Amino acid sequence: MTMSSGQVKNVDAGASVVTRLARYRVHLGFLAAVAALVLARPNAVSWRSGLVIAVVGECVRLWAAGHIEKGREVTRSGPYGYVRHPLYLGSTIMGVGFMIAARSWIVAAIVGTYLLFTLVAAMRTEEATLDERFAGEYSAYRRGAAPPVSRGFSFARAMANKEYRAVAGLAIGMAILFWRAGA
Repeated sequence: MTMSSGQVKNVDAGASVVTRLARYRVHLGFLAAVAALVLARPNAVSWRSGLVIAVVGECVRLWAAGHIEKGREVTRSGPYGYVRHPLYLGSTIMGVGFMIAARSWIVAAIVGTYLLFTLVAAMRTEEATLDERFAGEYSAYRRGAAPPVSRGFSFARAMANKEYRAVAGLAIGMAILFWRAGA
């Protein structure tokens, strides 16, 4: 099967959009967060419920950040032995917690749309990079055929992976929602 030049351009344009979404997801996240914080309508109950869920998400992220060796290997220890993208799983759980804390359908739509598009783009981009960099090894991991690796959690590794930024973002966002809730 051959592709016309128009089809190739459409594929390239699609890949370019995915790459840009992945690259600018943090910047887009700040914009989404500002909009969400302005539109939020939290109360004490929604804030407490959302906080518990968001903290669980951050714990998943912290666990993953304490295992991953970004760009150096196909990490298979800790949560990577169970799911391919535990950092993004943690981010998604945090996002759900934020949606609950914010108590707004508009905020849920903003956060859900942001997470769906940017995290899927990031996963596709990272998987393509890992497929290229670790030919065979990453493919085996994706199929579940790679042996697990036993390595303990490292707080220093989590800090080297700058997980403190996610912790700070969660703390600031939830503090603002707490203030908005009058809790």
